[in-house]
Amino acid sequence: MRKFFSTLIMLIVLAPAILGQAPVQYNFDELDKAIASAVQYDKVKEKTIDSLLQKLMRTSEYDLPRQYDLCTQLYNNYKVFKYDSAYEYARRSQEIAYRLQDDEKIVYSSIILNFTLLSSGLFKETDDSLHAIHIGMPGLHDNVKAEFYSLKARYYYDLADYSKDKYYMPAYNVKGGIFLDTALMYFTPGSFPFSYYTGLKNIRSGKMPDAQVNFIRLLARGGLTDHELAVTASTLSDIYIQNGNVDSAITLLIDAAIADIQSSTKETSAMFNLAQLLYRKGDVKNASRYIEYAINDAAFYGARQRKVQLISILPLIEMEKISQVESQKKVLVTYAIAITVLLLLVILLGVTIYRQVAKLKHAQSVIYAAHLKEQAVNQELADRNAELSEVNNRLSDLNTQLSNVNVQMSEVNIKLSEANKIKEEYIGYFFNANSEFFNRIERFKKSVEQKIADRKLDEIKFLVNNINLRREKEDLLKNFDKAFLKLFPHFIFEFNQLFKEEDRFVLKDGEILNTDLRIFALIRMGIHDIEKIAHILEYSINTINTYKTRIKNKSLVPNEEFETYIMNIKTK
Repeated sequence: MRKFFSTLIMLIVLAPAILGQAPVQYNFDELDKAIASAVQYDKVKEKTIDSLLQKLMRTSEYDLPRQYDLCTQLYNNYKVFKYDSAYEYARRSQEIAYRLQDDEKIVYSSIILNFTLLSSGLFKETDDSLHAIHIGMPGLHDNVKAEFYSLKARYYYDLADYSKDKYYMPAYNVKGGIFLDTALMYFTPGSFPFSYYTGLKNIRSGKMPDAQVNFIRLLARGGLTDHELAVTASTLSDIYIQNGNVDSAITLLIDAAIADIQSSTKETSAMFNLAQLLYRKGDVKNASRYIEYAINDAAFYGARQRKVQLISILPLIEMEKISQVESQKKVLVTYAIAITVLLLLVILLGVTIYRQVAKLKHAQSVIYAAHLKEQAVNQELADRNAELSEVNNRLSDLNTQLSNVNVQMSEVNIKLSEANKIKEEYIGYFFNANSEFFNRIERFKKSVEQKIADRKLDEIKFLVNNINLRREKEDLLKNFDKAFLKLFPHFIFEFNQLFKEEDRFVLKDGEILNTDLRIFALIRMGIHDIEKIAHILEYSINTINTYKTRIKNKSLVPNEEFETYIMNIKTK
């Protein structure tokens, strides 16, 4: 399963280059699910730690080797989970190693103690402690030497990242590279540490293409733990960030953050880097959520430098949120001013109209007084004309309504006619299909009964195994296609008229309808429920929606009108 996951990550990373920068759909839902389940993952980690603590408590105070092993196991469980506990058990491992007077255990416990100091951002303390380790003593295993030199390399690389100074940063990177070269001499070729640190060396020495290929291969080969997957994906994302491929970097960081959560890793930069990229892309909402989660992780772990980094970007994100709110307020104020101005104009226009009406009434009263009799006659004629006009208008309205009703009745009759054709055709089709199916079942039943009577069990098994459900499903769909095209013989032609010449659908030899056409054939039949269509065609709902969206995006008509055009395709 993890191999498949790794291969999927590689395909996602390479997808923009293969597909010509197609839009990326970020997997925020999976990340949010992982965040919601983080407490459960942490409980599993804490259960493992509690078990080790119980074993340590039950171990005799004189059994120092057993105490040392349990303390190092506790350190390994705490080292990316909680700094103070990791430091405590690394320190206890060192004390026990000195009591055992075992040089290799002394060196190894000193190395893991330095790892906790470096992870917490205590650079001065790390430097002092690293100088106190004597790695040149005879008999040390290669894995201990590899751990020491890789830790030295990380110390200088972290110093370079922390300083970001044009004078000191290159020197720190050079020193880190020297120690990493030495570490690679002791790591087993082909192992994860060897492959990972080889890629890291390429990054720090400016060989970005080699590093990119190295990390993609590392993800694709599979067999990585959640923590190894998170570290590799997060490091590869840095390369894509430097190359300007932000979408691939975000995809990798989401996968790295999920792997960190699943492995209960609190000492991580994936969520922080993801929040930074989302903030730069203007996705302030998600950036704010994920930076808060990263801050909580850093606070839980106790990493000083990580908390400083996180707190430095949090005000920027919050400021952007405030800025967006202020922008919305300005828009609302602008709308309020515009509405107020329009209201004043309406009031002014009303006053003007009122005055004009008053003047008109005064003029009419003067004319009425001068021509009273003539006005009375004209008024009576006007009233009669108005009555006749009103009657004519009502008759006209009634005629229009009747015309509309006739048009609607005609459309209803056409739809009823089509529905009757579809119903009659498909009732006949399903009666025939069911009749044929029951005949086959009856023949199969008789054959099985005969085999049972003859006790030919192997032949019964042969008969059952010869039932090809996939072929039956294909035959059922082909019969549906034939029945549909009998009702809508021009469906394919009229469907293709909705697309450019190069986007039209061409059926392969032997095909009556393909999946794209079959989806919209079902819609034309009146089946608009996506879940039902998915069930009939044995696809997922998401797959059906993807088919529909892809087809609509290619059409010459607006997406929201596409299905209306489909429903207007006539029967024969």
